[in-house]
Amino acid sequence: MQLDHATIVTADLESARRFFVDIAGLTEGARPPFSIDGYWLYANGRPLIHLIDATAPASPGRTAPRIDHIAFRMESAAEWQALLGRLRVHGVDYQTAHVPQMGPQEAQAQLFVALAPGVVVEFVTALHHAQP
Repeated sequence: MQLDHATIVTADLESARRFFVDIAGLTEGARPPFSIDGYWLYANGRPLIHLIDATAPASPGRTAPRIDHIAFRMESAAEWQALLGRLRVHGVDYQTAHVPQMGPQEAQAQLFVALAPGVVVEFVTALHHAQP
């Protein structure tokens, strides 16, 4: 099993789109002609993030609670450093944390970005990828 996609409902579609394209490195792609504005953002040819306009009326039962955050794994030091560079270029604030080694799982570096109120995006990599 693998994650197919995450849907983020946001009142600022353009800011969210810019974040995922300019910072996370996704690309805007085809989206079915739904009645609500939004974007599908792709990684490796798959629509990974679906953005939906929060100003559109919600269907009954489709309000809170929502998922707290989504996380993207970075597989190399080069990928991690490129992310840090894009965050700096665009002046995006972030917080970092570390997850200690647990059994066979190596220590992890985490980076959190508050995209909008209630939406957090996490990037995670092996701790040795995040060290200079």
